[in-house]
Amino acid sequence: MENKKVVMFTFDQIKDEFIGEKGTEKRTQYEQELQLEVLGDLIRKIRQERNLTQEELGRLIGVQRAQISKLENNTTNVTFQTILKVFSALKAKVNFNVELQNNFVQIIS
Repeated sequence: MENKKVVMFTFDQIKDEFIGEKGTEKRTQYEQELQLEVLGDLIRKIRQERNLTQEELGRLIGVQRAQISKLENNTTNVTFQTILKVFSALKAKVNFNVELQNNFVQIIS
């Protein structure tokens, strides 16, 4: 029986290797897309918890159902204003954090 050595890697090490190190354009784009995907999933989850259809949520903020679907599935560029409208309609408090070169700024809406 062969002894095989198992090598373990952290998720950050894997991202560094296959996507690029933090600060590179490719890694920054990956992280931003991931955050938008998480945001879309969060909107869907809250909408469903509030027992709203995509059409009902769209009516509350003045957009078509298709726009809500695109937002939830991260298939469209969305404005900050639209995100705020969605969370307001869902009666959810929104906090945004912005990190600027070793300084931390918190924006609470």
